Amino acid sequence: MSKLKVAVVYGGRSGEHEVSLRSAESIISNLDPERYEVSRFLVTKDGAWNPGPILPAPGANPNIDLVFPIVHGTFGEDGTMQGLFELADLPYVGPGVLGSATAMDKEFTKRILHDAGVPIVDYVIQRRGELDAAAIIAKLGLPVFVKPANLGSSVGINKAKNLAGLEAALEEAASFDTKVIIERAVAGREFECSVLGNEEMQASFPCEILPAGEFYDYDAKYVLDTTRIELPAKLDAAQTAAIRKHAVDAVRALGCEGMSRVDFLYETATGQFYVNEVNTLPGFTSISMYPKMWEHSGIPYARLLDRLIELALERHARKAATRFYR
Repeated sequence: MSKLKVAVVYGGRSGEHEVSLRSAESIISNLDPERYEVSRFLVTKDGAWNPGPILPAPGANPNIDLVFPIVHGTFGEDGTMQGLFELADLPYVGPGVLGSATAMDKEFTKRILHDAGVPIVDYVIQRRGELDAAAIIAKLGLPVFVKPANLGSSVGINKAKNLAGLEAALEEAASFDTKVIIERAVAGREFECSVLGNEEMQASFPCEILPAGEFYDYDAKYVLDTTRIELPAKLDAAQTAAIRKHAVDAVRALGCEGMSRVDFLYETATGQFYVNEVNTLPGFTSISMYPKMWEHSGIPYARLLDRLIELALERHARKAATRFYR
């Protein structure tokens, strides 16, 4: 049988460019060379494609059978790149346009999850040029977490404990996005859970994140070697089942398929789990938790890549059977 021609797209115009490079190298080194013929498409920080762009027309990319995008953050994880692959009629790994867009925008994630009955933390939305720290404190109190509404890898996120800290955090977050989300700080623990599948989904065993600092920020994820991981998480059977159920419910509610990593907060005082975020193209570096959780759950890294490719092909075949005109 001929090899499947897989285009790995990585880099991108986002604050997560360097993380994407590392994810791509890990994926490429673990794709079976007996099964796949890999081509690289690097998107630079200014948006240029090297060696050239994927063209948005069916049949215009004869050297590509399937795309494995691993562009984290804006212009990659937000539905824009997925729209390109849809126009090109190419199967691709990860959620589609709608799921990617809704999961990327933290406000719409929370709106959809709330309507679906998935527990979320109280929050406030503000916009660049209309930032009001006093209004936030009046509604949520302190401390709070301040985040750009459309970014990942904890870029631009700060914990604010006083008015001056909140004002500074709002300005920083607003430099990364026109919309800022502010969330009530939850005193407790942080967990993650991986989800895999299209119409039928399964959740991995969860892990607990134990950052050395106050929260799991960018440096803790990618720079410092101080964060500890408990895999599997030290939870009882009921708690583990609750996380796994909430993870699948969240992914389904957002319309995601293929893969997603769901991040949780656990409030010690109430015993409540909250879905914090849903990541549709989670990290695939050597230390990333999405593949590590699946490895612990019985799916090794290389087999996980195979399965993601199978899911992409299955979804593309399903869509090919759909009528788009009379």
